[in-house]
Amino acid sequence: MAKTNCPLCKSSEIELFHSDRRTEFFKCEDCGLVFVPEKYYLSGEDEMSRYNLHENTHDNQGYLNFLNRIIDLISSLAIKGSRGLDFGSGPVPVLAELLAVKGYNISVYDIYYAPDRSVLNKKYDFITIVEVLEHLKDPEKELRKLWGCLSPGGVIGIMTKFLPEKKGEFYSWNYKNDPTHICFYSESVFKWISKRFDSKLVFPAKNIVLMFKAK
Repeated sequence: MAKTNCPLCKSSEIELFHSDRRTEFFKCEDCGLVFVPEKYYLSGEDEMSRYNLHENTHDNQGYLNFLNRIIDLISSLAIKGSRGLDFGSGPVPVLAELLAVKGYNISVYDIYYAPDRSVLNKKYDFITIVEVLEHLKDPEKELRKLWGCLSPGGVIGIMTKFLPEKKGEFYSWNYKNDPTHICFYSESVFKWISKRFDSKLVFPAKNIVLMFKAK
């Protein structure tokens, strides 16, 4: 049997956190991440098929309201003309388009829909990672790459649903039931990440994280 390690910190100090008929969830004793083992990952084709079902468009007012939470924060932190990257833009880059309308110079990256990784060789004043971090198979690798793309004084804005505070609530937590969701975070996990990157960490609103790079 292949050995399971934490996809964030690579520690082998893990314990079974929860299991159901579909999958198992483990928790890392070092960084606190809750994750799904690799053997349960969907194929790239199946994963993309699920993403194609998302109704994340300009016609979905609920989605626009959701995005406005991070847009308002970025607008309060970055001046017009700033360079930004939307990492994990999805089939329709709604967030990038809305930020562009506000006067920002936006690039996009998505493993399936905008796979040109040359954009990850540039520098940005801000980076948005909205409903993406929970899908990443190697979050430490991707975050480290993005941290390298961030200019001094820049900010990374993350949106993902935080783990329920009580372990018993995980059983009925619908967010875990999406098979493309394989990593789950909490404030303590983000504090671990922040320490790793020597960033300033802020939790400005529910399920939102801001990581600031020193000037």
